Amino acid sequence: MRILMLGNSLTFANDMPELLAKLTGAQVVPHTRGGARLSEQLNPKTRLGAQTQAALSREHWDYVILQEMSHGPVSSPERFFASVQQLCAQIRAAGAVPILYATWAYQRGGAKLAAKGWDYDEMAHALTEAYRTAAKENQALLAEVGLRFYQLADACNLYAADGIHPSEAGSRFAAETIAAVIQTHKETQS
Repeated sequence: MRILMLGNSLTFANDMPELLAKLTGAQVVPHTRGGARLSEQLNPKTRLGAQTQAALSREHWDYVILQEMSHGPVSSPERFFASVQQLCAQIRAAGAVPILYATWAYQRGGAKLAAKGWDYDEMAHALTEAYRTAAKENQALLAEVGLRFYQLADACNLYAADGIHPSEAGSRFAAETIAAVIQTHKETQS
């Protein structure tokens, strides 16, 4: 099994693709850059976009995981939905299954959340709804990591010190959530 992960530092933090590889037994190839948006993965004029476009057109993938920039689904919803739609079409044309890796709100009470002037609950719910809508509109699988972060935020330390990135436990949790989605999908296909 081969998995392509398109994302940014929320994907590559704590070597999460390697954690996913261990959990699934798959070859996991990350195409990431800190701060990258999904729209960059579509742009062949960027290094990351050229790499992704070549991989989607020339290589075999079983699953392609899409992770948008942390607040992209909330701050730039039109770009998010358009990018997901275009990438899902490319992924399906390549014979793979798209999975949306739904990320989390910035940590409650954190400096970054305060700097943006956002409410934790509102950001969490807006991200969840954006990813759910995008998954439904594009018949993509959905790994609701952000929703689970929200549900467990008071019980577990899933955030790194910056209040944005995942801690090691958060990355492990994300990998486990994505692996469970893949396992469930594989079971329904057999």
